[in-house]
Amino acid sequence: MTKHALVTKLIPCLSDNYAVLAHDPEENVTLLVDAPEEGPIMAALQETGWTLTHILITHHHHDHVGGLAAIKAATGAAVWGPEMSREKIGHIDHGVEDGDKFKFGAVTIYCLGTPGHTLDHISYWIPDAELAFTGDTVFALGCGRVFEGTLRDMWFSVDKLAKLPPETTVFCGHEYTLANAEFCLTIEPDNELLLQRVNDIRELRAKGLPTVPTSILEELTTNSFIRANHQDIKDSLGMSEAEDPEVFAEIRTRKDKF
Repeated sequence: MTKHALVTKLIPCLSDNYAVLAHDPEENVTLLVDAPEEGPIMAALQETGWTLTHILITHHHHDHVGGLAAIKAATGAAVWGPEMSREKIGHIDHGVEDGDKFKFGAVTIYCLGTPGHTLDHISYWIPDAELAFTGDTVFALGCGRVFEGTLRDMWFSVDKLAKLPPETTVFCGHEYTLANAEFCLTIEPDNELLLQRVNDIRELRAKGLPTVPTSILEELTTNSFIRANHQDIKDSLGMSEAEDPEVFAEIRTRKDKF
């Protein structure tokens, strides 16, 4: 596979949201994933000098689309988003579903249906650039709250993303990592990689620095939600014989009350 590097820029929005820009200097195209609010995103475009050509929307929640109309009007960028919520979101030029793909300069973007948090949730994967944008499905050390789908849906979505190549860099939609880390410690108090990562996260947050992006490899070794299929976690939860979705459901339900 030909590796094709894209330049990324994380954009903090609202209280704890992230949008992200990815720019291809050779093709002179730039994508934005999610549009929580206009101001910080337009400022980032001005700062970089990049011309926005593509907007990718993961799901219909307002904190991911609140700035969409204004940003599209200002830039003329084309919008890809969940076909299921085309009417609800508005401003979508290209409705996408699980299994769809489209070109972005020299690379192909794959649309992965990842329902659970919402029914319409789409994650975007660019294998040639080793990048994935997981919205509110997989977070650093966590996963989204299940609002519209079932816990079983969410497990299969989380597990689907966990099967991406381990070297994939992952951008998610929120800065929830420290709270997720504290919770994962209640599930895996003896996971040495997790303990080390929690220390690193505490240091980053103490300096006001982001903990995003992460990688699939980091999540496979430390994210207890993704690791619900590990026998040692099943044993520690007293669920040795349980199916993976049941174990995940127990972990997610505990997090809701944490």
